[in-house]
Formats: sequence, C-alpha cells, structure tokens
Amino acid sequence: MKVVVLGAGVVGMTTAYYLERDGHEVAVVERHARAANETSYGNAGGLCPSFAGPWAAPGMVSKVLRMMWQSHAPIRFRPRWSAHQWRWIVRWLGECNAQNFRRNKLRMQRVAHYSLACLRSLAEREGLHDFDFHADGTLWLFRTPQELAHGRLAALALDEFGVPWRWLEPHEINAHQPGLAARSAAITGAIFLPADASGDSHLFTQSLTRLLSARGVKLRFNTTVEGFDTEGDRIIAVRTSAGRLTADAFVLALGNQAPFLLRPLGLNLPVYPLKGYSITVPLASSTAPDVRPALMDEHNKVMISRLGSRIRAAGMAELGGYGLDADVAQRDLLLRVVREFIPTGLDERQIEFWAGLRPMTPDGPPILGPTRWRGLFLNAGHGSNGWTQACGTSRIVADLVSGRRPEVGLEGLTGERYKL
Repeated sequence: MKVVVLGAGVVGMTTAYYLERDGHEVAVVERHARAANETSYGNAGGLCPSFAGPWAAPGMVSKVLRMMWQSHAPIRFRPRWSAHQWRWIVRWLGECNAQNFRRNKLRMQRVAHYSLACLRSLAEREGLHDFDFHADGTLWLFRTPQELAHGRLAALALDEFGVPWRWLEPHEINAHQPGLAARSAAITGAIFLPADASGDSHLFTQSLTRLLSARGVKLRFNTTVEGFDTEGDRIIAVRTSAGRLTADAFVLALGNQAPFLLRPLGLNLPVYPLKGYSITVPLASSTAPDVRPALMDEHNKVMISRLGSRIRAAGMAELGGYGLDADVAQRDLLLRVVREFIPTGLDERQIEFWAGLRPMTPDGPPILGPTRWRGLFLNAGHGSNGWTQACGTSRIVADLVSGRRPEVGLEGLTGERYKL
C-alpha cells in the first residue's frame, strides 16, 4: 500500500520505519526542516516504562490548585478562554480517582514495556547505536517524610504492575551509586527501577531518518499539512503546502496539532498540551561524578539523565495553552537541581534551555489505530511518555494498517473510548 505519515517526531518516524519494513511505499510530511524538532527534541531522555502512568491521579486536583499561584511550582495551571482546554479539563477531572488511575496505568504499562523491547530490537537489527542509549535504570529519590511515605505506597503498587524494584535506605544510596556521594541534596530514601533506560530521542530519530531516506522513504520537510480530501467515508488525499498527496492510508502523528486537523472531519481528539522545560549541560571534565541511572527528584518533579558527555534535566508541567515562551527562572530551577546531585564537572557556559509541549490525553494512554474515516489512523496523545512509548505504539499502528493483529492487547488504547 501507499501510506502517508503526518509528522516526523519520534512517533511519526518510528511509524514510518515499521510501515516501510512491512513493504509499504511510505512518505512522511513535516512542517519543520528536519525530524524531531519539537516535543522529541529536548525531553528528559528517560526510557522509563516503570514510571509510565497517567497525569490524572488521586490528589492531583488539589495539588494543581494549591500550586496554581506559585511562580516556581513544578505544576502550574493557567486557565484560558478556550473551549478546547475546558473540555479537556472536565474529562481529566473525571479520571482523577483511584479506580481510573489503576486502569489507565495498567494500560500505559502494557504499552511502555513492550515499546522498550521494540526499541532494543530495532536498534540491534539496524545497528543504531549513536543515540547515547544505556540501560542503567532509574533512581526515584525522595526528600521529605511525606514523599518517603508516598514512595513506600508506590513501591507496593509496583508489584501489581509487574515492575521490578528495590528499596534503598539513605545509607545504601551511596553504596549503590557512588557518583551521588558528593550530592548536597538530603535524601530520605529511594527506589531503584532496574528495567528503565536512557537515550536521546532526537539523535535516535535523526539516525532513523537517515536510514529511511536511504531506503527510499519520501521525506517532505518544510511542508505544512492543511487538510484532508474525502470521498464518502474514506480519506483519499491530504492537502499540503506543497500540493495534494493521495494514498491508501494516512497515519496522523502530529502531536498537539492533530486536534485542529481532525476537527473539520467531525473528530474531536481530546489532546491538549502540557508544557515542560529542559536544560542540557555538557560535562566539562572527568571531575564530574559518574552517575549512570536516570534520577527522578520527586520533590521538584525533575528527571536528570546522562546522555553521553551531556546531562539533561527536564520537568515541570504547565497546563496553559500553546505558547513556547520560557522564563529564565525555570532554567535556574533546573540548574539548581542538577547542581544538588552533580556539583562538579559541569560546563555551565554552554547550557541549552528548551521548552516543549507534550500532547496529553485526559486519561493518560495514547490513542491508536483506525478512526470512523476509512484510511485514517491515529498515533496520538503520548503526553510525557512519547519517547518511552514511541516504538511500541508505532509497531501497533503499523500492524493495524497492515491488517495484522498487534502483539499486545488494544483494550483502552484505541479511539473507541472517545468515539473517534
């Protein structure tokens, strides 16, 4: 078949990879000049199936309201005169209970662990080893007694989700990870999650782009998607700034832009952006502590990952529209957290500061597969788990496009739950 993939982030390009591998004639349309130039560019770097879970959780509503007016809070809500935002919020509020959280987290866990296995297989098969991948797990770090109590409860829940873990008392942390011995942050306890990994999604996607270009995939960069042409109940073409493209199937992987493209088709995709920030700091010398696992600072909601000769720190969540403005105070907060764990060896003269928009569904799991329009498939709504879930969801969608049954169950992962 002839298939057009809309979007060249890590989700779009992995979708194109699996479709090309299935023997389809594939084209990719992207408004930027290169792949992975938006949400896939500066994310935390963690490949963390152990952490995969919904933002809609018990207690989250009160937490958001409590932090709403704090200028440097890790979670912030900025209400807008936007029907799209408020429809999303109403749906999100309905998911913030224990029963729905458990259901949605199990769905996301199913995809996330499958996805990391797909990524490992893809990288080995294609010889992609230049994206700073390493499988050293994650250390989930708690600073206060309240966070410690939350961590102990979370550890019990991890067993239900089938996630391997190990509890570390404060005196055990340095022995487990000597690189943290020089930290200034006081830690009350930690959970080590050995099933996780780290890697640079931008570098991975760039490598995948070169591979697919060499295999004949048509990459149409600097091309804006404008709308669809229909015939009956079928999508027959996509209109772009470079002309009209016909195909047998279309896969929408446009992140936060997807709802606007689908609205004229009568499809109300419940995806809304959650803004996050990151800094990338080069390591200046061998004096930097060798901290290999990704670090999740629960107190500040910041993840720190080692990516080759760089440190990436990312976090915070702002529900407030589509703007990419970035306050220097957010950069300073991220740098302060990094210094608390890695106090030496950072080249702070070359900090790269970034803001990106995570495309979130109200319940957490992505939206995959066919829609009411024949020939139109979705790979959308990955939220802050896009890098963690990309290979798995793309393999699933490619299977569905090709008429195969995916290797993982689709319950709770398709557009049926939102009548798409």
